[in-house]
Amino acid sequence: MSIATGALDVLRNVFGYPAFRGDQAEVIGHVSGGGDALVLMPTGGGKSLCFQIPALLRPGCTVVVSPLIALMQDQVDALTQLGVKAACLNSTMDRREAQSVEQAMFSGNLDLVYIAPERLLLDRMLAMLDALYEAGKLALFAIDEAHCVSQWGHDFRPEYLQLSALHERYPRIPRIALTATADQATRNEILVRLGLSEARIFLSSFDRPNIRYTVVEKDNAKKQLLGFLAGRQGQAGIAYCLSRKKVEETAAWLSAQGYPALPYHAGLPADERAANQRRFLREDGLIMCATIAFGMGIDKPDVRFVAHLDLPKSIEAYYQETGRAGRDGEPSEAWMAYGMQDVALQHARIAESGANEGQKILESQRLTALLAYCEAPRCRRQVLLNYFGEEHQPCGNCDICTEPPELWDGTQAAQKALSAIFRTGMRFGVAHLTDILRGKATEKIRQWNHDQLPTFGVGDDLDEYAWKSVFRQLAAAGLVHVDMAEHGALQLTESAREVLKGQRTVQLRRPARRKALPAKYAQSKTPSLSPVDEALFQSLRRWRGDTAREQGVPAYVILHDRTLRELAEVRPTSRGMLASITGMGATKIEHYGDKILALIRSAN
Repeated sequence: MSIATGALDVLRNVFGYPAFRGDQAEVIGHVSGGGDALVLMPTGGGKSLCFQIPALLRPGCTVVVSPLIALMQDQVDALTQLGVKAACLNSTMDRREAQSVEQAMFSGNLDLVYIAPERLLLDRMLAMLDALYEAGKLALFAIDEAHCVSQWGHDFRPEYLQLSALHERYPRIPRIALTATADQATRNEILVRLGLSEARIFLSSFDRPNIRYTVVEKDNAKKQLLGFLAGRQGQAGIAYCLSRKKVEETAAWLSAQGYPALPYHAGLPADERAANQRRFLREDGLIMCATIAFGMGIDKPDVRFVAHLDLPKSIEAYYQETGRAGRDGEPSEAWMAYGMQDVALQHARIAESGANEGQKILESQRLTALLAYCEAPRCRRQVLLNYFGEEHQPCGNCDICTEPPELWDGTQAAQKALSAIFRTGMRFGVAHLTDILRGKATEKIRQWNHDQLPTFGVGDDLDEYAWKSVFRQLAAAGLVHVDMAEHGALQLTESAREVLKGQRTVQLRRPARRKALPAKYAQSKTPSLSPVDEALFQSLRRWRGDTAREQGVPAYVILHDRTLRELAEVRPTSRGMLASITGMGATKIEHYGDKILALIRSAN
């Protein structure tokens, strides 16, 4: 049997999918044949199959390197439901449990074992891998979340830097490195640091067409979030905040507003963090309020929205965080509120970091790319994908496409704003500069004699809201720098000179006081079920929930909503017909087929 035929058989019989998507078949064929690979594929794009199927096709045990100890057991549970022999080795296990897994690796009773990088690199573990290698019982190394090797990335794990030793120590064993998020600089770093110079690179589209992107100008972030959540009771979501204090305040506030929410940040006790994460994964309709400490590798497929109450630190981080929504392919939302204070805080973070100057420049470029995305006058998906080197047509599924902004020649307004910054010595923030431009003789203005400046009152044709938009767009265009060391003072960049001299025009978009579209916008795109099919769908969901609680696993590990919806629509009447339903592999049919068929019969 050829590799391709064997791979397709495994896909259908074990995982219950009718066909491969995108580059999956090519990746699996390459790796199963012994080749190294770097796979860049968006969240929800089927990365895991790219190493799970080769693990079942190649003789021996596949070692999956994962930094996500808290999620390993859920990943193993999901594979076990499919009849795949899988286990994990991590610091939460006692000696007896660990020895049992190690013995299973030697005896050939494991197809995959998930190991944290720090454990993999212990002398005892390496000695065991040495023995497996000599016995021909090592199949593959899969390095998940490979962007963790990037020393200045958003999820750096120092242990990943040592994983190049795998190739040096076990040269005959293929390696596959996988990530959902990596710009060109991060891709190059992965290849160099993991010693994958000979690896074949598989680069899939970064597009997540089911996610709707919306950015609003920050006014009162919590109230704006509440407006966004209107009608979304019962939906699972993630709300990202910059500080731990804001995380806890937002979680408490949302819960008081009728939206059950949990906090998650690195300052919480480890057992509380783990308990909150477990509840989020296993219960329906919870919102996780979190710092960036939460999210990497979250497999929960039915996260319906990701909301940012503060600006992320880069467009790469933003892409990965929003990618936690809609892994099941159903319509989902990425919503963000941002303002100039966010820009100042992120610039300060870069300035105060221990990075070298070259790295600080790269981080600033990534932040500028995110600002350009926030202030874009064109399709957000186009801007986002262009950053990753992709061309895309206007998507029709972002706030810019559905409510196109009005563009205007803002050259004169830009000159007035830049002149005000220059004439005040580049020592003041947006509020003070706006007062000067609008001719408001406040006490502070008079104290500094700024009511005597030529720019005083020259901008009274725009209101305060409009000037804030102008300053944000100047920052996004790289004409203005926000200096947090000077309490958010705006400073001119070299590029501003051309605008002041009239050598460059500036197109601006008029600020739109956007209201968050209600949840029904996203829901209207979800394939609707007839009333009788909806009743069966809900019956199947209740059965799934009960089954998950009995087994102590998340509901999605049993079956995804997408599978339940297809079951409710198609209403199969035999085990043979169940095999045609997406997600119904042989083991799941064996375990749950009779009960599902009984529920369908009772609904007819």
